[in-house]
Amino acid sequence: MPLTAPNLDDRRYDDLVAEARSLIPRYLPEWTNHNDADPGITLLQLFAWFTDLLVYRLNQVPELNFVRFLQLLGIQTAPATPAAVDLAFTTAKPTVDVVVPAGTQVSGPGADGKPVVFELPEGFTAIAAPLTAVQTHDGFAYRDVTTANLTDGSQLTPLGPYPKPGSALLLGLAAPGPCTANPITLMAYVDPGRELPVAQAGALRLPPPARFAYEFFDGVAWQPLRVERDETAGLTVTGRIVLFGPGARAVKKPIGQVAAPLHWLRVRMLSGAYERGPRLERIALNTVPARAAVTVRDEVLGGSNGLANQGPFTLSQAPVVPLTRPETVRGAGGRVAAVTSLRLEVDEGSGFEVWEEVDDLAAHDGDALVYVLDRTTGELRFGDGLHGAIPTANPSRPATNIVARRWLAGGGSRGNLGAGTVTTVVTAVPGLGKVTNPLPSSGGADTETVAAAKLRAPAELKAKGRAVTADDFELLARQAPANVARAHALPLAHPSYPDVAVPGAVTVLVVPDAPGPSPTPAPATLAAVCAWLDAHRLITTEVFATAPRYREVRVVADLVVAPDADPAVVHRDASAALTSWLHPLTGGTDGQGWPFGGTVFSSDLFRVVLTTPGVLRVRDNQLTVELDGERQAFCRDVEIGAGELLLPLDPELTVSYA
Repeated sequence: MPLTAPNLDDRRYDDLVAEARSLIPRYLPEWTNHNDADPGITLLQLFAWFTDLLVYRLNQVPELNFVRFLQLLGIQTAPATPAAVDLAFTTAKPTVDVVVPAGTQVSGPGADGKPVVFELPEGFTAIAAPLTAVQTHDGFAYRDVTTANLTDGSQLTPLGPYPKPGSALLLGLAAPGPCTANPITLMAYVDPGRELPVAQAGALRLPPPARFAYEFFDGVAWQPLRVERDETAGLTVTGRIVLFGPGARAVKKPIGQVAAPLHWLRVRMLSGAYERGPRLERIALNTVPARAAVTVRDEVLGGSNGLANQGPFTLSQAPVVPLTRPETVRGAGGRVAAVTSLRLEVDEGSGFEVWEEVDDLAAHDGDALVYVLDRTTGELRFGDGLHGAIPTANPSRPATNIVARRWLAGGGSRGNLGAGTVTTVVTAVPGLGKVTNPLPSSGGADTETVAAAKLRAPAELKAKGRAVTADDFELLARQAPANVARAHALPLAHPSYPDVAVPGAVTVLVVPDAPGPSPTPAPATLAAVCAWLDAHRLITTEVFATAPRYREVRVVADLVVAPDADPAVVHRDASAALTSWLHPLTGGTDGQGWPFGGTVFSSDLFRVVLTTPGVLRVRDNQLTVELDGERQAFCRDVEIGAGELLLPLDPELTVSYA
């Protein structure tokens, strides 16, 4: 978003005169003639005129100059990011599979009363047969874990407690007729405690810890089954598994501890080894990811007049969301253009040609078919013929030769909705039944504020796009194309050697803008931060991104309230104040989040409690802190480790009258 200069004082002459008149009765009650003919009123108007001139000059400095300098340096506020959600689909008929195309939209109610629309970036086939049984096989015996798979908060070990070759996960489909021949989409949710917690910048893509065979049962033996994708890295990260259905070759049979005849699929471990066996929270059928961003197509932005520096041309919907994977488009004469967010096409008389989005026109010559885009406002501009080509005017399309062919628009924290709320199908899909989100949507963040951009600007100018110091890593991590609210760099820290200073290693702790007392980054967020830092780090630096360690903290206090206070209200307000004070995103003295490794000072806790309306005092100074369930020394400060944050638990407060 372009930085807008603030108006430090918006009062004008009439406002100043009216304000001065209103103060006369307070300071000079004997002055009763307030007409314009009175000499005092004339002097008052004269002073208001001079003050108006001073206010005008005041608005030219110093805040205005600060913002103007940022504008000259090209610093803008970061755009909003869209929330992500996993959607589970069912079919209307129990025997008919449904193709759900890419771009299908589903909505849920936003906090402002307006619907939040989520869109599928990829299509898939929702199969009609439900997943009714889940079993594990550790190489010797079967175990029915269907109930655990359907129960929130439960977990299952898909390959048994000690995985080895031959261990397997079995999935039973209850199709009334033949098994589907269409692709079967499964989403495996890995227990966060067993998910790969660290992403490493510049690291090679490591092979999964185990190799699997994908099979179906034909009534006599297990037969190989083709797999389209497996994003789980050997069931160590949350992701999709897409298998090609066996069709009529599969035969219903009871297997293991399940007596009902079902069509069985199997994921069997062939080789490899685990240090810790994988653990799943659930495995869900017909579940795919979606984002709170909608595709907009074929919008005519206008026509070129052949002059330099054309623009701004403004998109109808913003902010613009960057593509997950940039597209490569080959044009006339073998020219290749990369589409990173907006596919913009210009017809200069010989057909539409794709122009490429760049960060700075000054880095390109006068023949480059490039443009710059402000993704927050949707405004785009072209070059001047020296830096970036000038779109040629097209007499046959004088007002329509610049077209925004396709882009994604959306973003903001309003897309963070609760579980089971995204249930309305916006796009008509024949044969589709219900849709819901088993888990809350997350990752949506609003546009960066001007105040935050001002705080970021000095560090950005100091770093100059290079990650050298710890401050550089923190700044660049916050600039990564991911949902990063806070970042903290630990120099000489390696996740595999927590108590050893490792030269050249830097670990960046990432806190996302997410609800809950302990915001934890998703693997995709860590991967995005690492990829971003990899482009800016020194070649001799080894960079890791991971979640911070949270220490559970609970405040225990005995409060005495005023005689006219409501103890329930005081209890609620004091609990909210303490929780907010210790929170990783809202805590601390500046309200920007509890500092990494910050000491919990006993005096601060007393101050937070005693400033709560209705609190008279702390009875007998009985205020203590429990850290990870262990009661700390009375009236003593509590220290935590470097890089650690607090997970504030509900305070244990006793509230009573004196």
